[in-house]
Amino acid sequence: MSTPELTEVIRGFGHPNVQATHHSTVEFTRETELSRNGDCILVVATDKALSNLGAEFKAALQKPHAKLAIKIEVDNVCDEIHAQGSPKLALSHPQEMVVRKSNFASDRTLGIYADKAAKDLSRALVEKLKNPKQQAKITLTVNC
Repeated sequence: MSTPELTEVIRGFGHPNVQATHHSTVEFTRETELSRNGDCILVVATDKALSNLGAEFKAALQKPHAKLAIKIEVDNVCDEIHAQGSPKLALSHPQEMVVRKSNFASDRTLGIYADKAAKDLSRALVEKLKNPKQQAKITLTVNC
C-alpha cells in the first residue's frame, strides 16, 4: 500500500535584509518587516503560517514517523530541506514557521531534525530573496 502524501503551498516575498546565515534554523513569516537580527528568516509576508495549514496536513505531520519535504522556488532557482514531523508539534503559531536542525518543538516549529538550516541554502536563492518584489513559492509535502 502506498504512503499518503499531503501538500500545502505557501507564497511570500523577499526582503532587503534577508541574510540566511543562521546555523540551526530557517524561518518563513507572515510579518512584512525584517531586521538585520532575523538571520534565519528567508521569506516574509507569507500567505500562511502554521495556524493556517489544513487539519489533515497537520495530523499527518504530527505522526511519529512523518517525513517533511520543503521545496523553496524563486524564479528558476530551487532548494529543498528535508525534516521530520513529530507528535510534539503544536503547529499553531499565527505568524511563523520555523524548521529546526534540533528536536526542539514549540508552537512555531514546522519540522525537526532538518538536513539544512538557513546558512546551508543555495546562495543564488538567498540573493534573489534580497529583492522585496521577488515572490517565493514554498511547497510543503508530508509523507507518513
